[in-house]
Amino acid sequence: MRAYEIRDAVGVEGVVLNAERPTPEAGCGEIRIRVRAASLNYRDLMVAKGAYRGGSKPSVIPLSDGAGEVVAVGPDASRFKVGDRVAGAFFPDWTAGGIAAERVARALGGSSDGMLAEYVVLPETGAIAFPEHLSFEEAATLPCAGLTAWNAVVETAGIKAGETVLLLGTGGVSLFALQFAKLHGARVLVTSSSDAKLARARELGAEETINYRETPDWDKRVADLTGGRGVDLVVEVGGPGTLERSIRSTRIGGTVAMIGVVSGPGQIDPRQLISRAVRLQGLFVGSRDMFAAMNAAVAASRLRPVIDSVFPFERARDAYAHLQSGSHFGKVVVAV
Repeated sequence: MRAYEIRDAVGVEGVVLNAERPTPEAGCGEIRIRVRAASLNYRDLMVAKGAYRGGSKPSVIPLSDGAGEVVAVGPDASRFKVGDRVAGAFFPDWTAGGIAAERVARALGGSSDGMLAEYVVLPETGAIAFPEHLSFEEAATLPCAGLTAWNAVVETAGIKAGETVLLLGTGGVSLFALQFAKLHGARVLVTSSSDAKLARARELGAEETINYRETPDWDKRVADLTGGRGVDLVVEVGGPGTLERSIRSTRIGGTVAMIGVVSGPGQIDPRQLISRAVRLQGLFVGSRDMFAAMNAAVAASRLRPVIDSVFPFERARDAYAHLQSGSHFGKVVVAV
């Protein structure tokens, strides 16, 4: 089969197509999936650069997120049948319960092979049927970005109608969080450096938008927009470069869900965190049970993920370059 591998962790150039990789066979309790689409996350850029903290196995097949159809069922596997449309789970061993070391030891596209291949084999517990109204390309955006946003908005913060959510930027997680927050009746504020992207965020339902280049003290603007109270939840993707302002934007007793550090490592002053009694919660995707709950909400609401662009399999490296450029709005997908 054809599959991409990360031969050298030097960035996009190290992502290489192998046209002669053996097609995997489904073993006991496993299924083989014909992959139809895979999507990229910021994590995948880090893996390609050798900068991902979790590391990766040699010549790993990249990308944690993908969807396809079951083409073979191994012995003692009974959850799926041939022809079922499924998405992979970011953590194949985290089926339910809270996060634990043994449940997240294996992660697709990092410590184990991912989805940027024509065929993959997963344990049947590491796959899930996705809503019928979604295409393979749309379903391929769910396992990491979609589930992380669901975990932040619903599982962790328990956002309710009338509450307020602040989203930093318009990447995949932020746009999913916007959709899930609106689904639960929340008011949404979005920051970005692009007026064009902010306009599109308003089209998706954001009530207020802030251009952080024009308004560098955006936490003060958030305070103004919330009558001095602050927001109930910040979905924080920046890291040390934005975290202190995120904390100051949060109401007393509110939550900052930490899901990314695109601004790089650094230090923060914890005094605002203490004085405002803000809960700073790190999130690492979520379990298959959370995935099932998210899928039920997506199916009931007929929600459709926001896709920026779809690249053919042969141009997967161009998809990486497009994501790296930061010009995208929504998810970057590869059709397999």
